[in-house]
Amino acid sequence: MNQLLQTLISGLSLGSIYALIALGYTMVYGIAKMLNFAHGDIIMVGAYSCIWLTRSFGVPPIIGALFSIIICSLLGITIELLAYRPLRNAPPLAVLITAIGVSYLLQNLALLFFGSEQLGYPNVINFPNLQIGEILVDGKSIMSLLVTSVVMTVLHVFVNKTKIGTAMRAVSEDREAAQLMGIDVNKTITITFAIGSALAAVASIFYGSVYMFIRPTTGSMPGIKAFTAAVFGGIGSIPGAMLGGLLLGIIEQMSKAYISTTLADAIVFTVLILVLIIKPAGLLGKKRREKV
Repeated sequence: MNQLLQTLISGLSLGSIYALIALGYTMVYGIAKMLNFAHGDIIMVGAYSCIWLTRSFGVPPIIGALFSIIICSLLGITIELLAYRPLRNAPPLAVLITAIGVSYLLQNLALLFFGSEQLGYPNVINFPNLQIGEILVDGKSIMSLLVTSVVMTVLHVFVNKTKIGTAMRAVSEDREAAQLMGIDVNKTITITFAIGSALAAVASIFYGSVYMFIRPTTGSMPGIKAFTAAVFGGIGSIPGAMLGGLLLGIIEQMSKAYISTTLADAIVFTVLILVLIIKPAGLLGKKRREKV
């Protein structure tokens, strides 16, 4: 029983990181209807930014982490402006290929500037561990769950209760109609990319703190799994991204603990396929009817 509970806690910790990344995915897709496959690599950029700032300028790790959020937000705005905005009315395949190209560009730039050797991530999170009976809950796990829950709640309130959030929902429903009503579509989508990239930077803090080493390809697999989590929960749904991320983390850790570490990823994607066969819109997603 103790092992089961410990595995569940590990799964929730991992799932909260996936959820943070998935929230960025679902924000961008929900508003701009774009699958930003470079999103995972923004995690890598955020982690390297923190490493670079702490090593080159000697700033405290927490300051480096906060500045990495700003850097990633600016990067998200730049990517949207240079790569995605010119393709706003292009076929989805063109946007998808561009996103993959941006992903490889970021990886190779990181390889050029930081080399292929993995670098140690600074100790940003210093949160005490919690002992519950015989179960030890890592402080980083507690912090990641708390932060993810707060971020999801704030995002949900932001999108549903604020003026900018209303503009985002309008752009999501009908971009042309929103523009006719006086909403600045470009500004709205830019803000969405900035928020999504900032969430990726926050995820990089927890990912770097848990796994401790960063390399140019660090963001690839977490990015794919977070996209899986977003689809699993219902892409476009903020609570769905949270639920999908947590469930994905639990399934992965359970698979590693009780079935096979080598088959864990295969099991995760198999569960995704089964869920989408039964409920194509995801667990909390809604079917959307296209008007002709």
